Amino acid sequence: MGNSHILNFTQYGSLKSMRIDEEEFSIPFFKENGFVRKKCKSCGSYFWTQALDRENCGDAPCQEYEFIEHKLTRNSFELNEMRKTFLSFFEKNGHEPIKPYPIVARWRDDVYFVGASIYNFQPYVTEGITPPPANPLVISQPCLRFTDIDKVGPTAGRHLVIFEMGGAHAFNYPDKKIYWKDETIRLHHELLTKELGVKSELVTYKEHFWSGGGNAGPDVEACVGGLEISTLVFMKYKLVNDKFIEIPIKTVDTGYGIERWTWLSKGSPSGFHAIYKPILNKILDFSGLKIDEKLIANYTRLSSKFIEGFDKKTLRKKISEKLGIDFLELDKIFSPIENVYAVLDHTKALVFILSEGIVPSNTGEGYLARLLLRRIMRALKALGIEEKLEDILEAQIFFWSKDFPALKDSSDYIFEILEVEKKKYYETVNRGIEIVKRLSKELSRKGIKEISREQLINLYESHGLVPEIVEETALKEGIEVKIPEDFFSTLTKTHSLAVKHEPQTLGKMLKEELKGLPPTRLLYYEFPYMKSFSAKVLKIIDSKYIVLDQTCFYPEGGGQKSDTGVLNFREFSLKVIDTQKIGNIVVHLVEGESIKDIKEGDIVNCEIDWNRRESLMRHHTATHIVLGAARRVLGNHVWQAGSQLELEKSRLDITHYKRLTEKDVKAIEKLAFQVIMQNIPVEIELMPREKAEKAYGFRLYQGGVIPGSQIRVVKIGDWDVEACGGTHCKSTGEVGLIKILQTERIQDGVERIIFTHGISALLDVQEKEAKLERILGLLKTNPERLEEAIIELIEKEKHLTKEVKRLKLNLASIEAKNLLLRAEKIGDFKLVIHKFIDKDEDELIMIANEISNLESSSIAILYLVRNNVRIIVKAGDKAIKAGVNAGEIASKLAKAIGGSGSGKPFFGQGGSSSIEKVDEIPNLAKEMLEKISKK
Repeated sequence: MGNSHILNFTQYGSLKSMRIDEEEFSIPFFKENGFVRKKCKSCGSYFWTQALDRENCGDAPCQEYEFIEHKLTRNSFELNEMRKTFLSFFEKNGHEPIKPYPIVARWRDDVYFVGASIYNFQPYVTEGITPPPANPLVISQPCLRFTDIDKVGPTAGRHLVIFEMGGAHAFNYPDKKIYWKDETIRLHHELLTKELGVKSELVTYKEHFWSGGGNAGPDVEACVGGLEISTLVFMKYKLVNDKFIEIPIKTVDTGYGIERWTWLSKGSPSGFHAIYKPILNKILDFSGLKIDEKLIANYTRLSSKFIEGFDKKTLRKKISEKLGIDFLELDKIFSPIENVYAVLDHTKALVFILSEGIVPSNTGEGYLARLLLRRIMRALKALGIEEKLEDILEAQIFFWSKDFPALKDSSDYIFEILEVEKKKYYETVNRGIEIVKRLSKELSRKGIKEISREQLINLYESHGLVPEIVEETALKEGIEVKIPEDFFSTLTKTHSLAVKHEPQTLGKMLKEELKGLPPTRLLYYEFPYMKSFSAKVLKIIDSKYIVLDQTCFYPEGGGQKSDTGVLNFREFSLKVIDTQKIGNIVVHLVEGESIKDIKEGDIVNCEIDWNRRESLMRHHTATHIVLGAARRVLGNHVWQAGSQLELEKSRLDITHYKRLTEKDVKAIEKLAFQVIMQNIPVEIELMPREKAEKAYGFRLYQGGVIPGSQIRVVKIGDWDVEACGGTHCKSTGEVGLIKILQTERIQDGVERIIFTHGISALLDVQEKEAKLERILGLLKTNPERLEEAIIELIEKEKHLTKEVKRLKLNLASIEAKNLLLRAEKIGDFKLVIHKFIDKDEDELIMIANEISNLESSSIAILYLVRNNVRIIVKAGDKAIKAGVNAGEIASKLAKAIGGSGSGKPFFGQGGSSSIEKVDEIPNLAKEMLEKISKK
């Protein structure tokens, strides 16, 4: 590939500094319609305009908003009307409308959420792996971006976390061109001017260079009245190692901001007034806020001049000067309004995320869902309406479910998870207050007067504390907190990209050795019940790795362990102890001295360990059955979060927001058993990716992303369908009994189900039956009376416990009287001090209590010495009035022998892991009491 096809990203420093050659956009449309290329006097960008006297690019902050209270379109549109207008326009112009994709990008391994409509088609369509669903196509795609989360509110609707991107996409192949720059801009301009009635001379097209999702290309940003409304990208590069390499498929990637087009059509005081008016009014009613829309309009118009690199305080001061309103007064007016804006955006984003089965947690997509909820809770608290969260979410679901019915279908789950998360949030706040207090006191001791940015980030990452809670608590302790303007944007940068797994170490080691070898024929897919086969040796590496031309040995993958077995050659054999797939080649790890006798080209007879394979195969099918059962019992939010298939037992990790109950487990087992009894055929089909997704949706990707143009689909009737590379039974009946052995929470939002099948399940049941028989023998009863016998045993145990306690109290009373007879008088006190080696701590406490009950001027110091030391101190009422503090005595004695202690005036305890100084306790105690008695 020539140098003309490669751009070095690093030489530009940033995409904003890249300059596009004038010829890049010297297209017929601009020339025919009198557009000229000019340079913006404010930002230096090049742009195209029909207004010869225009000096700026037409985008904020170079130009103040001109559309506020002065709509520039012929008619006003609600958002759903704008969406329909956009889709129908492109449909009339030869584009096939397609349904929006999910907002959670489960078909990708590099991002969690769809951030632009083109994300739906990367990398499979854009790289030619699969054909597009239509060409050209049009879509209105809900998107999530967290990069500007801190600006949501202060910029009055220009920045949003959730938005709809109207995408008109054309995929141009080397042998089939659809359309490129000229028609893209013509279509955009026609929609804007002829359909919506915007005056052509008000439109500017600003040159830019775009990069996203691994692709890049020159683009123009369409601006009207200070508002960028669309980005028209001509995607022609792929980013590889900081270099943009030209790709064969040239993609028209247009992003029409449906919310911004709606705002432009209405000229509303803010974007939130244009998008969310009914819900906005509801929140204003809840909070009792009275707003001056004229003032908001003026504020929004002026705020457009300060959107770049803004500092909210500076922005507010500049606007207060322009409006002639005191800064503090303006801040008092707009801080709650901005909180309302943030609640509107974040609650919509949250219901969309939750409706697609995301479980809030501390990792992955769940981290971002929880972050949204905690920002919402903070904003609602500032507005004084925390209790209205459910009402606001209900309003969002009602408002948006007309166009996105899945929201309503998921409403029960949304409110269930909300209750769980709210409880966790308040627990976090209560714990966090004490954490911040301790940190503040520690900083004060060190003479530090401010909590740093790094400490703020750590308090959120480790303890879930939003900065406002930290600030509120720290200020009471005299410690300052400066909340960074980009606090949450910084956090989301590190949590918005999915963790991509590095290639296998073995693959890296053998990469060069495997070059030039043909793909291995995969007999384990063609003949899954094959137990033996013959194959030709193609390569021997490091006297331990063998590559065959074909194999029935399944390589480790998809949670399934590899096959093992033997390779037989003449009179000797080699053990196959592991099998791995590197690219499209299967490598067998063998052991045995006889490998030196095998040469490339030899034919070997191979046998797999069928008992191992059969067990793994049944476990794999059982995993699909259990997952389907869990989803039906717990809800559609359940997704596979991992699996590992073993010979005796296996595990399935699922997303769920609370611990599984015994009732849940039994229900899952029962459903799984019913599926097995139905003996449903397990159908396996290799399908083109686009056809599989169209037929079964994105539930296919339970086990993660499957690369390539073909997907191996494993379907169990109407029960479960997944993209899966593992080996499976012919029907569910082969699995036999499924028994769940245990469940556990492995991380926040993920439950682990450990189960077994077939003979292993039967053995587990038999083992439990044997234990039951032994218990029945010990209790001398039968199964029918077992529960009754256990209840009787428990009652007897309770009675005996009470009797033992009574006897211990009697003994403690006798012991106390004996010890008091030997008490040493120190001043007005009677000191009882004694070492024990054969009692427990509870008995010492009983004795000490009895001593103080019998003698109110007593101080009892009892200590238990074994491998360590435990000290009990009890003071009578008269001793306490005379100045004795049992807790202080316990603390001082424990410290003196290398430990620690504490307590109240009447009772203290302490201890030490060291017994070296234990004999010093009597003298130390006497010294303490002598000092107290002399006061």
